[in-house]
Amino acid sequence: MSIQTITHVEYHCADAAQSATELQRGFGFRRDAEQPVWKPGVRSVHLHQGSIRLRLHSSENTDHPVARYVERHGEGVAVLALGCTDPQDALERAERHGAEVLDRDGALVAGFGDTALRFVPLPDGAPGPAGGELLDALDHVAICVPAGQLAASVRFCEAALGMQLIFGEYIEVGEQAMDSSVVQSPSGDVTFTLIEPDTGRRPGQIDTFLADHDGAGVQHLALRTGDIATAVRTARAHGVEFLTTPGTYYDGLAERLGGTAIPVETLRELDVLVDQDHGGQLFQIFARSTHPRRTFFLELIERQGAGTFGTANIKALYEAVERQRATASA
Repeated sequence: MSIQTITHVEYHCADAAQSATELQRGFGFRRDAEQPVWKPGVRSVHLHQGSIRLRLHSSENTDHPVARYVERHGEGVAVLALGCTDPQDALERAERHGAEVLDRDGALVAGFGDTALRFVPLPDGAPGPAGGELLDALDHVAICVPAGQLAASVRFCEAALGMQLIFGEYIEVGEQAMDSSVVQSPSGDVTFTLIEPDTGRRPGQIDTFLADHDGAGVQHLALRTGDIATAVRTARAHGVEFLTTPGTYYDGLAERLGGTAIPVETLRELDVLVDQDHGGQLFQIFARSTHPRRTFFLELIERQGAGTFGTANIKALYEAVERQRATASA
């Protein structure tokens, strides 16, 4: 299969300039040297860091598709651009397996709700390190789908996109529960974590996301770093708030994991979660959502040999988001 990587993410927002400034100040993104010429009714700002490429779009024209997306869903990921060895072949394969073509010339197909997929050529050469960067790459994309659509979404990723199911789990948190499946491209560089709520249990944050976002969509982007402690400290110093973790989580780490590559006291200080698999450990933390609908946020993740996705931490994340919801509604 020709899909190799996510070349860029297209993010629709109320004010591209303001959102870009927040990402620059908080997470160290840089503006591209050459910014795109404004299209009629649209403002675009392109950002980069490591191999991460973000394209922020906003429009004051209420009839423009960008403005209509924001009106319906709030700010969020509207397009995931998939770098392919043969974009036309990828488009034809997706269409053969039932994908709705939204723009044939733009190689754009429907993906998850109003989050579309664009097949694009692979960029020439890998981006070189700029020095002093906090973040390296887009690790994975977390996508919420309505109840009953998880299996079909996995089949779509397998048949239309050539991805493989690498993990699945049913997660219970108190009276709430959700199903999760992880699909990945053969290259290993495109990973979707797909999540659906169990509507037979008490409604929770996935149900809230689907209601507030008005359907399926991207809940968060996980951004990989080589030094999560420095990244968190730097981001916090520039105003980024992260979800907190109860101290009892860290009290049990030694018994659960033994030693950790980052000292437990540092993890406790920074509210960083840790998990491990046969390959090593991973460390992750989730930024507090700043969006009015609380339907999108960023994750920072550092991998020290681990190839999985913090399964033991999903419950901790779920509980942290629940605490944020409770605080916001108080």
